[in-house]
Amino acid sequence: MTTDTESDEFIEWRGTRYKTSLASHATGGAISIVDSVSPPHSGPPRHVHHDADETFFVLSGDVTFWMEGETANVGPGGTMFVPRGKEHTFRVSSDVPSRHLVILTPGGFEGFFEEMAAGQFRIPEEMAQIVEIAERYHLSFTGPPLDGTK
Repeated sequence: MTTDTESDEFIEWRGTRYKTSLASHATGGAISIVDSVSPPHSGPPRHVHHDADETFFVLSGDVTFWMEGETANVGPGGTMFVPRGKEHTFRVSSDVPSRHLVILTPGGFEGFFEEMAAGQFRIPEEMAQIVEIAERYHLSFTGPPLDGTK
């Protein structure tokens, strides 16, 4: 049996707070879980995880997910599965923050959030550095965030 509470502290990047709940090193790289709190009307640019499946479990707030041209609205208690290699993004569609668990298989992507928080990289001013770091985590950016995102 494996348990891991990496930290009780959240880190923050661009208004989103992240806490690694289960680090990949605790599972031999099999999985990682990040507890994320995203501000209202926020979301990342479109992107692709080339080596990992991503599952979102929404705990609070409402989230609009976009995957390869299809959209889905997910509220508390709902999930969204994004297979590796699929272009996707999301936007918090509620006027309250969304707390959601981000589950990646295999694990390891939690390091990207840690590096972004440590560097406090700015978009678009430091996008070249962000892209360079993203490549180490098998992530590529493919387009803008959904309309209305910050």
